[in-house]
This record gives sequence, C-alpha cells and structure tokens, in this order.
Amino acid sequence: MDSSLFVAQVRESNFTKLCNTTTMLVVNDSYPGPEIRVHRGDTVYVNVHNQGNHGLTIHWHGVKQPRNPWSDGPEFVTQCPIQPGTNFTYQVILSDEIGTLWWHAHSDWTRGSVQGAFVILPAENETYPFPTPDADQTIMLQSWYINGDYKQIIDQSLSTGIPPGQPNAYAINGHVGDTYGCPNDTSFRMQVDYEKTYLLRIINAAMNEPKFFAITNHSLTVVAQDASYVERFTTDYIMITPGQTMDVLVSATQNMGKYYMATRPFSDAAAVPVDFITTGVFEYTNSEGGLNASMITLPRRNDSNAANTFISRIKNSNVTQNPPLNVPKDIDRRVYIAIATNSAPCNSSTCIVPNRIFASLNNVSFAFPRVDILQAYYDRTTNGVFTPDFPQNPPVFYDFTGNLTGFNTQANIGTRAIVVEYGEAIEMVFQATNLGAGGSHPIHLHGYSFYWVGSGVGNFNNVTDPRSYNLVDPPLINTVHVPGGGWAAVRFFATNPERNHRRNKHPSTAGRHAALSGNLEAG
Repeated sequence: MDSSLFVAQVRESNFTKLCNTTTMLVVNDSYPGPEIRVHRGDTVYVNVHNQGNHGLTIHWHGVKQPRNPWSDGPEFVTQCPIQPGTNFTYQVILSDEIGTLWWHAHSDWTRGSVQGAFVILPAENETYPFPTPDADQTIMLQSWYINGDYKQIIDQSLSTGIPPGQPNAYAINGHVGDTYGCPNDTSFRMQVDYEKTYLLRIINAAMNEPKFFAITNHSLTVVAQDASYVERFTTDYIMITPGQTMDVLVSATQNMGKYYMATRPFSDAAAVPVDFITTGVFEYTNSEGGLNASMITLPRRNDSNAANTFISRIKNSNVTQNPPLNVPKDIDRRVYIAIATNSAPCNSSTCIVPNRIFASLNNVSFAFPRVDILQAYYDRTTNGVFTPDFPQNPPVFYDFTGNLTGFNTQANIGTRAIVVEYGEAIEMVFQATNLGAGGSHPIHLHGYSFYWVGSGVGNFNNVTDPRSYNLVDPPLINTVHVPGGGWAAVRFFATNPERNHRRNKHPSTAGRHAALSGNLEAG
C-alpha cells in the first residue's frame, strides 16, 4: 500500500463552446479536472486550495472511507465548506474498491464543473479477471450550460422560484462534438490501434440525466460497475445513471476508419427532456478521410425497455478480485423512502412565480445545519443541529405512481437522521412518485456500497415483491437507478461506523438529502 499527494487548485477559468465563452470554477484550470490514478488499497492525500469566491467541499464518490468520515466531503454533513483563500487536505483511504470512481464538489451544483475521474488500478500483486487490456481511456459524460457559473444557476433558481433550465448541450471529456451547429466546437477523439483492446472507464458526471452510450459498429463488453467487477456480457449500448461508473472493453477489430461514439439522455418522465446527441470519434491510427460510418443508432430518449433490459443484465461476479459476496438474506429493518418533488410559496421580493420547487424524502426536505452534523455528533452538541428521527416510512401511504393531481405538495423542512446499530442488516426501498415531477432518480449512499436486489414498476408490495429479489448474485454498487413510476431495493450491513449521507442526484434545487448515522458506541 502506498500513499500519494495531489494538489487541487480550485479557481475560475474561461472556456469556449457553442460559440460562447463562459467562466467556470474548475480544478487546475481543466474541465474535466485532473485524473487521480492510484492502486487498490492505497491512501491518497488531496490538498484542496480554494481560490474561488465561495465555499465548497470535495466528495470521493464511491470511496467507502472506512472509519474516516471526516474526509468524505458532503458540506455541513461531514465538514464545513472550505472557505475562499483557505485550503484543506483530504485523506482518502481506499479499501476493496477496484476500477473507476470519480470525485466532485459537494456544494450546491458546483459538481457540474468541479469534477474528475478517480481510477483505482489493481494492486501490484493483482491482475484483472479478464485479459489485460492494451490501454484504458476515461470517458466522462457531462452537462454543458452556456452560463458556466453553476452556483449562480442554482442561486438564481432559489431567488426567482423558477427551476434551473436544462443544459444547452452535453459533452464527452469536455468536448461537445459536431452536432450543435457551432463550427468552432471540437470533438473528443480516441486514437486506437487495429486489433488492440481498450478498457473504457465511463462516468456519468451529468447533472441529472441517465445516458445511453455506444460506438458505431463496435460491441461493448461490460466488466465492472461502481468499482466492482460484474459478470461479463456484451451489448451494443449501455445505460448509465448519474453518478454511476461503468468499465467496458472494446476491441478495435472493424475496418480501419473513424467511427462515432455517441451519447444521448434517457428519460422516463412525462416531461420531454432535451434530446441532444453528443458525439466523439473512435479513430483508428493511420486511417484517412472523414467518418466512414453514419450517425450511430442509439435507443430512443424515452425507451424504458432498452434501459431496463440493459440494467437487468448486470450481475455480481464471483471472481476472487471482488470482496466475498455478503448479501443480507434476512434483514433487521426495512426503510421505505418515497421520493417526491414539492412546492412551497415563494415569498421573496425577487420571486417571479408564486411557488418554489424543492424536493423531499418521506416528506422531509433537508435543511443545512449551522455546523456540520459529524462535528456536532462528536462534540455531543446535536441540540439544534439535527434530530435522530428521520421517518422510516412515508407519513401517508397512497397510490404513489397514480394520478396525483390536486395532492398537497408541501413538505416538512428539517435536518433529520436515521440511527442504526453496528452490524444491522438494512434494506432500503426507494419509491418513485408522481408527486410533482415524475421520472427516474439516482440514489447514492456515502460510505457504503450496497447490493441492488430488486426493482419494479408501480408501488412496492412488501409481501409479493421481495419474492422476486435477486439474493444470489446482485450487483454491488454505490448508486442505484430508481425507475420512474417504480421502485428499487438495496441491502447492506451497517459496518462502517460514521455519519453517512444519502443523496438523490435529481434536478431539484434543494431537499433530497438525509443522514444515516451508524452507532459508533456499538462498533
């Protein structure tokens, strides 16, 4: 096990895309930010210098940080923001993670520009559970706003009551490609050699949208998800939800030439999303001429069957490079969480509309405390900071996925946590609702990977639905896709004592956060 030091200078830089120049807060003047590349089991120190104009934190998405919550990163949960003109050094402790993760700001929407890959190679005495690829390439799928000040985007939304708009484009490794009409835009180009095999490390770093991704005339072999190996399978496309990572193999065995790689958003919401197709180029060395293939055919933007068919093929692999399968067969508690979009009166003088949109879990919308939750917990000064009474069921059971026109969309505001005992077997069921804006939701749990044991359409039935759970080889992931109009269930053992954070990465301006508190005294 080794340790490495990385220095991250957070500051504003100018970028030009869509024939427009914008200023963005980035790390080391690059978008995406620099890649951190280490080995399994290493410890990484990252010294973050905040040269921006507002406080922020950095989260190491998918790193479990065993007994080290102080460096996890969500602001006002495990630390207060790093203030402008100051610096903070994170200690990132790797354990059994292997493959691709990522890092990003965890302050409002700033993660849209402050982001980068976190690549974990096999330890020096380890090998891949598949033929060693000739090379690897990180592919970050991103959102692009002409106004690159992500904090201003969200601040303006909170001020006016108008939800943030959809992105003006999407990007692959910071390039928007050739489909948006600006002659100065560039495409990401991946140079490949004939008959060589490449490991693509694909990260959905977009703000809100699940994405389809494919390469013209080339099959993709999925080998890992969220830094855990899966049973290999071959597909023409992938569907990856925001926050997830996916490792796929692609072999350069087609006719020499230049081929499109492409991505488009997927949505199962009633509202029609922007349907931008963003392109890159998969280019064989010494190939001449232009692109020798037409635009790739991706699944339709609302093709739920394509999305669900793909994710249903993902299974845990029993290779020795994975941690031993440890799925809770019996559970100590089930936490049933309804996800909703809410509204409340917008009473500020700057409001343009009468109601402001926000979001909730079990009708509780998260309020940032005055000090970070972890510090208050350790100092035993939790009074007025948070309460350990986050509801473990919705306050009212109703037809979550039915026609909810006319329902009360108000929610409670608070900072509330779930307290669990060390070693408890936990099941969480996340229920999408049609209250407010429907559609799918990505759910991420800090400090843990969990087993995705099941999902379905409609309302979760606690008697019949668990009969269809996969308790044999469920994938071990850190971010789960909750389908629109449906539910997803995950299981894990609470064996990482800390103040964890559960987050819904959805386009709400506030609210979908909750803290999960491990009982430190029991561990």
